[in-house]
Amino acid sequence: MPISHIALRAGKPVAYRQAIFDSLYRAMRDALDVPDDDQFMTITEHDAANFRYGHAFGVDRSDDLVFIQVIVFDTRTAEQKKALFRRIAQLLRESPGIRPEDVFVTVLEAAKENWSVGHGLAQFA
Repeated sequence: MPISHIALRAGKPVAYRQAIFDSLYRAMRDALDVPDDDQFMTITEHDAANFRYGHAFGVDRSDDLVFIQVIVFDTRTAEQKKALFRRIAQLLRESPGIRPEDVFVTVLEAAKENWSVGHGLAQFA
């Protein structure tokens, strides 16, 4: 039951943004065994004045940088998260052609009792 937020510089075509959605979803299915049709994702676009990054950690990033935040139940292993990072970078390189250096991913964990996925119910508590 991940929810994902993607941030990037404005100006990419619809097909590019849709390819990001598709590649991220495939990576989550592959690495985290996310169920079919479990697609809760947003993209926000930012003009150049509102999108800043650096070259920290020895990574040569470009204006094609994407920030990806994935929120998941707190049941994922470190190995699953590492596999997710690798798979996201691999699939985004394939489509829409984002360099691995431009893929910045964070995984945030939330206990199941902190989720309500509809109807105001605590489905997992």
